[in-house]
Amino acid sequence: MLSALPASYPLLGNPFSSFDAGFTPWDCSDLFSAFKPTKTINSSSGSDEPPENHDKPKLCSDEPPKKRGKPKPDSNRPSSIVDERKRKRMISNRESARRSRMRKQKHLENLRNQVNRFRIQNRELNNRLQFLLHHCNRVRTENDWLRSELTVLRQKLSNISQILVFQQQQPFSFST
Repeated sequence: MLSALPASYPLLGNPFSSFDAGFTPWDCSDLFSAFKPTKTINSSSGSDEPPENHDKPKLCSDEPPKKRGKPKPDSNRPSSIVDERKRKRMISNRESARRSRMRKQKHLENLRNQVNRFRIQNRELNNRLQFLLHHCNRVRTENDWLRSELTVLRQKLSNISQILVFQQQQPFSFST
């Protein structure tokens, strides 16, 4: 609304005395275009630093803005070639990220399959262990029973041996 009022308006005064030639800050289209993002660029570098020169307002001047980074060997190169390279690099980066996600997803799926195979194998081994423990307990019980039977039979054999020895020592007294 201020630009609609003339600079000579009596109540307003001229707060921009350095712009007496009729030039106002609102006449600079570059100033407002700096606040309108023309292209969203996502950084895929993984760094925490913000991308350079995206949120900085441009100054109104006839001088070209100073470039940061590596100087280009051919300063007369059209910006369309640079834009095309950026676009190709962005497409290449996206494709690389997609392949990386696919590899990660495939690796994760392989790990899940391996976990499932190990769970099945663990269950089978656990079942075999339970079967062997049951069989071992059965054999141990049978072995204990056989030992006790052996003890009883040895005792009987000893008793019979003693009876035989006793009978051999006694003469037969059945004759009349």
